[in-house]
Amino acid sequence: MNFFEQQAKVRSRSRGLVLLFGMAVLGIIAAVDLVVVTAFGYAGHGRYGQPVPVQTIVLWTSAAVAGFIALCSLYRIASLSSGGGSAVAQELGATLVSPDTNDARHRKLRNVVEEIAIASGVPVPQIFVLEQETGINAFASGFSPSDAAVTVTRGALDKLNRDELQGVIGHEFSHIVNGDMRLNIRLMGLLFGILALGIVAGKVLRNAPRGDDRKGGGAIMLVALGVMIIGYIGVFFGRLIKASVSRQREYLADASAVQFTRQSSGIAGALKKLAGLDQGSKLHDAHGEEVAHMLFGDGIGYSALFATHPPLLDRIRALEPQFNPRDIELPSQRWNQDDYVPEDEERPLMADLAGRAAPAAAGAAAAPAAAGAAVGAQSLTAAVGRPQSAHFDCAAQLRQSIPAPLLAAAHGQDSSVELIYALLLDAVPDVREKQLALLEKNFGAALRQAVTALGQ
Repeated sequence: MNFFEQQAKVRSRSRGLVLLFGMAVLGIIAAVDLVVVTAFGYAGHGRYGQPVPVQTIVLWTSAAVAGFIALCSLYRIASLSSGGGSAVAQELGATLVSPDTNDARHRKLRNVVEEIAIASGVPVPQIFVLEQETGINAFASGFSPSDAAVTVTRGALDKLNRDELQGVIGHEFSHIVNGDMRLNIRLMGLLFGILALGIVAGKVLRNAPRGDDRKGGGAIMLVALGVMIIGYIGVFFGRLIKASVSRQREYLADASAVQFTRQSSGIAGALKKLAGLDQGSKLHDAHGEEVAHMLFGDGIGYSALFATHPPLLDRIRALEPQFNPRDIELPSQRWNQDDYVPEDEERPLMADLAGRAAPAAAGAAAAPAAAGAAVGAQSLTAAVGRPQSAHFDCAAQLRQSIPAPLLAAAHGQDSSVELIYALLLDAVPDVREKQLALLEKNFGAALRQAVTALGQ
């Protein structure tokens, strides 16, 4: 697909919808003006008994309504954007993925996130996993790239291969890069302002004076009734427009995922699994509705009018125009099996291989080395990226031979620096002592002690 062309089309549609949302707010203000003028008209009198001009009524009413919506919207936007993206993830009970995690799938997730961060040119966000969610889903939260967080479900880690996970993460990074989180929060704030207008008008209607029109009770009731109706109608159409904006931004995120990963098969494969799995992208958490507009796939099941995501088949066809839904019927049976693992994990994990300590592994380890001595550079180059069974066994044996302290140090942010210094220590005692003295002089005795312990 031409992802730049697709992005340009979606951005144009999004701008049109956002403009329509702004026009809807102006329409609400104009409708309230009409109700107020109709209710009071020239019956309103100034301080000296002179009729209040319609222009003055319209001016003050417009200012009051616009100010009310603006204040309520700013309050809601401030509350939604406070705490950063991690606050949203933690509210859903997500688990933070630490930089030095030893969990194989958490490590794969972190590696993928760091790769896409480099490709998209934004800082690495905090990473979370919804361990109890078996559906395939993910979302990006936060008001700006500096406070963003990316959260994925356990189902995404269990069911997606690396390319597909890359596509999903690339999709979420698009929401960060293109400011979709900020746009959604602002639209939610405006909707709250319109809703608050209807709620306040309803309260005024219930408490307005009745039976005596000398104090303008009848006109007040008429205005309150009109504003309440206009407010709720505005919320209805506002939600329709917001859902349309969200659907267009999903197309944009899919196209951006292709840009970041430089291939469409990953994001398309993830969407196919969403369509073919019984669990799909559904979330069980009761708070899932709060992040519905941010999810990779529809986690709630809204009706077509208020759907925050385009139909899955439409998203897949935008990536692969020749896609036929029947093509996923057969693989979906395998995807739904309890023992299914992604294609790139069909081989046992390296951690499992390393724990076997089978004598046969030593023989297998020698095979690649012997073959490497007999072949030329061209053959070795052709083998890159195409590991065979013996190579996996060799790597497992090598991993098993690494002392536990060194292996643990290699997975820590601070201890990995100490490990590098330890590996650089010279075997000659006098030279080694000079190296350690330099470390102590420049970085302190604690670093020398740690490096000495790892270098023994």
